[in-house]
Amino acid sequence: MFKKRIWKYLLISFAWVISLGGLVVLMSFIEIKKSQVICTSVNIYIPGSQYFIDRQEVDHILLVNNRPLIGRRMDDINIYALEKKLKANPFIEYAKVYAEMDGTINVEISQRQPILRLLNRFDQDFYVDQHGLKIPLSTNFTARVLAANGYIDELFANRVDTLHTAMARELFKTADYIRKDSLWDAQIAQIYVNQDHEIELIPRVGNNRILLGDADSLGTKFNNLLVFYKKAISKAGWDTYKIINIKYANQVIGVKNENIKQDSLKSKTTGKDSAKLKKDTSQIKK
Repeated sequence: MFKKRIWKYLLISFAWVISLGGLVVLMSFIEIKKSQVICTSVNIYIPGSQYFIDRQEVDHILLVNNRPLIGRRMDDINIYALEKKLKANPFIEYAKVYAEMDGTINVEISQRQPILRLLNRFDQDFYVDQHGLKIPLSTNFTARVLAANGYIDELFANRVDTLHTAMARELFKTADYIRKDSLWDAQIAQIYVNQDHEIELIPRVGNNRILLGDADSLGTKFNNLLVFYKKAISKAGWDTYKIINIKYANQVIGVKNENIKQDSLKSKTTGKDSAKLKKDTSQIKK
């Protein structure tokens, strides 16, 4: 009985040795074959409709010692180094490079998506992407996004960076809210920061400015603006008001062009008026 157990263990151990030996031989064979494989093609995938970076620029980034990848031996190509070079480009958010046994190298690239273009008071011009990161302008492509100018102090060091000023973060928050709402995305054409460091919105329809103030309570402010559009603008006309002030939570004030008379959707921000405004807004949303 004891001898049978020993033989059983010996057979199992022998089987493992044979399997490991076969695996080593197989891996050696694969490595030898890989060393003989030549890169025959490079497939580049850049999804999306915005092309801040094109195929030609990617090909240039993928050069090794000023030589293209095609014609090189696969074991001489450092896939990790190629990914690192691609990710160093300010317009590339994500890059993946992988090789196939037939000599094909695949490159998948995800571009950054700008949602705001900032022109600061120092005449520096740059984008802010969907993650709130600053990126430079591109010579290949101009993104159709909201533009903000005026008294903006946010500086740009010509590299991917976070937003450092409170105003820049409020502008990003405002632009992100507008782009996600089809109505306001179609209506708001530009953002301006005035001398008082308050945010103003320039609409596409109507000869007026919308005084937003800051980026707090955006949902409430834009709902109040919608109420004002339906209750006041629809009767008075788009060009009646010079300024539409929505910076207060429960009040919309229209400053007329004619005699700068202030018409308010709510005369005072009392509890009763606030409740009525919320009721009107709720009815319109329905």
